[in-house]
Amino acid sequence: MNCNKEFLLELLTTPSPSSMEMEIQKKWINYVKEFADEVITDNAGNAVGVLNPNAEFKILLAGHCDEIALVVNRIDDGGFLHFDKMGGINPKAAVGMQVTVLGYEKTITGVIGVNAQHHGGLKSDFDLGDLFIDCGYQSKEEAEKEVQIGDLCVYKVNPEILKDRYITGRGLDNRTGLFIVAEVLKRLSEKDINVGVYAASTVNEETNMGGAYFAASGINPTMAIACDVTFATDYPGVNKNKYGDVRLEKGPVLAKGAPINIKMNKLLENAAKKLDINVQYELTPRMTGTDADKMRFTGKGVPIALVSLPLRYMHSPVETASFIDMEQEMELLVTMIENMTGKESLNPLED
Repeated sequence: MNCNKEFLLELLTTPSPSSMEMEIQKKWINYVKEFADEVITDNAGNAVGVLNPNAEFKILLAGHCDEIALVVNRIDDGGFLHFDKMGGINPKAAVGMQVTVLGYEKTITGVIGVNAQHHGGLKSDFDLGDLFIDCGYQSKEEAEKEVQIGDLCVYKVNPEILKDRYITGRGLDNRTGLFIVAEVLKRLSEKDINVGVYAASTVNEETNMGGAYFAASGINPTMAIACDVTFATDYPGVNKNKYGDVRLEKGPVLAKGAPINIKMNKLLENAAKKLDINVQYELTPRMTGTDADKMRFTGKGVPIALVSLPLRYMHSPVETASFIDMEQEMELLVTMIENMTGKESLNPLED
């Protein structure tokens, strides 16, 4: 892969729970400012790198920087932390995990306690309310010196590279998308382009998608592409008849459905043919479940597409994706954009 793996690893090791994305945004800005014509921010916390800002035709590429997390909602008398979810946490994936508690005073390591099997184990229908975090505190008073209600926690997992082809860890959803839009901007900065490109690191996608709304409302793009992840189904136990056949190393995934602009998908497909790479497809009949949904309903309405990276084990501590798919998604977007004239009509009723 020709892109900066070290930067990807830096993003993946930076906690960025939804509503607490400031640290990762500062790192992203510091990287992008070296090649962007300008970098803009807004009151939601979005960061946007811009190329060719005076162009009338504006393309917004959005990758969200937030990750799912736990949020402390109670500290009991014994000093154990009880929690709710900030985004789509799977309770079964949380059992027995180490976590980093982003306390208001300091960062603390804790473990999600598990009732020993000898004592009956966990009931089969347990939920987050049955779990707790043990940081070693002996009382509520001791815990409250470092932690308060509303503090966020992420799984304490370091990214790992598997066989030099896959990367695994927490929060690939969607720090990979954040990485991809930055690298696309970097490559386009070396080309003569006819359109404005706005690569946005958006906030809050895992909880309310408000960052995407702020970004698109402020930029007023001609078209917008969400760069996110989608469910790979190429591992044991997945019903492909029900969930489709999406595989790692088989290329980026384009969405098809009512929200998606057909002409934008055609531009992407033409770029794939030019590059001689495969694309895969997923169905989004009503909504996409991504930033694209919010961007679409800003201003007078924004044509959207969704380009996704195949991802195994979504919303677990061991999400897994392919470097090849990342590279192909970057090249797909770069090739599409560098070949645009800025005169394209996205109206499906016009030839």
